[in-house]
Amino acid sequence: MPQVNSVLLIRDFRLLIINKFLLTFGVQMIGVIVGWQIYQLTHDPLSLGLIGFAEAVAFITFALWAGHTADRVEKRFLILASEAIALACAVALWALTWKGNTRTLPIYLVIGASGIARAFLWSSSTSFSEMIVPKEIYSSAAAWNSSSWEIASILGPATGGLLYGIWGPKTAYEVATGFVLAALYFAFKLGKRHPVPGQRQEKLFESLSTGIRFVFSHQVILAALALDMFAVLFGGVVAILPIFAEILRMGPVGLGFLRASQSVGAITMALIQTRRPPFWNTGRTLLTAVSLFGICIIAFGLSKNFYLSMILLALGGAADNISVVIRASILQASTPNHMRGRVSAVNGIFIGSSNEIGMFESGVAAKLMGIVPSVVFGGIMTLVTVGVTMWRSPKLRKLKTIASLGATAQGFNIDIEG
Repeated sequence: MPQVNSVLLIRDFRLLIINKFLLTFGVQMIGVIVGWQIYQLTHDPLSLGLIGFAEAVAFITFALWAGHTADRVEKRFLILASEAIALACAVALWALTWKGNTRTLPIYLVIGASGIARAFLWSSSTSFSEMIVPKEIYSSAAAWNSSSWEIASILGPATGGLLYGIWGPKTAYEVATGFVLAALYFAFKLGKRHPVPGQRQEKLFESLSTGIRFVFSHQVILAALALDMFAVLFGGVVAILPIFAEILRMGPVGLGFLRASQSVGAITMALIQTRRPPFWNTGRTLLTAVSLFGICIIAFGLSKNFYLSMILLALGGAADNISVVIRASILQASTPNHMRGRVSAVNGIFIGSSNEIGMFESGVAAKLMGIVPSVVFGGIMTLVTVGVTMWRSPKLRKLKTIASLGATAQGFNIDIEG
């Protein structure tokens, strides 16, 4: 049995982790800067939701095409191209601020362009990682991927908020751009990974439908994705954190710490998971974790104390990280190599865009219901989602271990290719 940290012996995996950390650091900085900048321009919760909407529309529009491309094009090339666009977007946001731009539309357009880059990066980097990691240590790889993302999501928002509060948005954007540029450097050092050919070539729409049918034909995969998607959709509060930072009189610095709080809890849990064997009673663990996340969100909405709010967000982040690692492990263990790009794209539509759509939902709900009622409503809907999943997906509820999913991919491969 490989040691849980043996995944770090893989050179390209180490480089990919560094790349992901640096890119996430810069992108998370930009998230705080854009959020505070937009709210200061408009003081409208809906305008905060539109940030997520702009990125989600672009991501969903290109996600399936990106997945199809990732299964047919060399992975490193797609990673480089995607991160080059992300760098251009960071420079564009800096340029708009440097020129003293006071309109929100150009900012939304740049965010939309970053959503296109993220669509291709999501599928290419996920399939790249899954090609270089042996199946026996998928859970460890998922935990390290999550750890890298979460650490950057702690330091990035805090750094972005501090720089914005002390030196203003231009300096903050410059530092964020530097991190994205550094990420691109490490992407150049990755080895090439050519696509794994299927038994027959498919046309574009046939290829896309194959990926969708694969996900929708497996109850455990579909239930795990839907559970995570709706939990984030209803329970996400990232979009309206600038409002809570203002209510609690903490400004952009407080916003940075609030955004980092969920990641503090998540990275703590991720590090624990890298040093323990995979969960037993995996399905029940997943459902329990999402339930705890919903409870923390309800309590956060009712909290009147800044430090209590940070603790509740951290606890919610810890619960969410368990869900992230289990879902990623289910996908990795169940997907054939030649379909990883397309399945990653479908996963991206479920999960990758749910954060941004959740931001839009948060903005709309806060506009219609008020800030606190909208957050409490979201937490309650997360608990309802868990209940429906338990009822409709007995296979997920009864899932014992990730290893028991080993035959799923082979069976589907025979069905569609034979």
